[in-house]
Amino acid sequence: MSALQLLRAQDYPRMPWKNGGGFTEEITRDAGDGLDGFGWRLSIADIEASGGFSTFAGYQRIITVLQGDGMRLLVDGQPSRPLLPFDAFAFSGESQVSCELLGGAIRDFNLIYAPQRYHARLQWFDGTSRLFSSASTVLLFAASNHVEVGLTGHETQQLGRYDCLRLEGNEGLLALDVQGRFCLIELMPR
Repeated sequence: MSALQLLRAQDYPRMPWKNGGGFTEEITRDAGDGLDGFGWRLSIADIEASGGFSTFAGYQRIITVLQGDGMRLLVDGQPSRPLLPFDAFAFSGESQVSCELLGGAIRDFNLIYAPQRYHARLQWFDGTSRLFSSASTVLLFAASNHVEVGLTGHETQQLGRYDCLRLEGNEGLLALDVQGRFCLIELMPR
């Protein structure tokens, strides 16, 4: 039987970055303590000034700007395209990465996962969506003030901005009917 957990944005623990350059709100993770031992982790970061990113050797990262004008990353000396709100960008956690803000401070959304332990897929949607997933872990992150989620075998869920639904132990084809702007993350152990 799958287990559904509703995570509220106001309850996310706030922690300093590995490099001390800012703060992260951790949404959820599969295991581990601090910045060690996890196979995957979802978080929100506030970037107030251009500067360097922490390295996460052995991990893949997918980052998306949530609020603000956006940023451009320099990944191992190569500039990224301008990253505007809800435009996901993937890079290796062991890369040397710095960001240049395109305007003022931004807020971003991060999936960090160990590709040798998990397959991961991240997609952004806006409007009314009917989706299906057979992933064992399904995460739905709300990016608008009101997101309504209908899930096979569960009551309709109401999510506020930056709330997250976490479904573990999915064994079938899960149907999701969603209204609002959201991110769907699907994780499968290798």
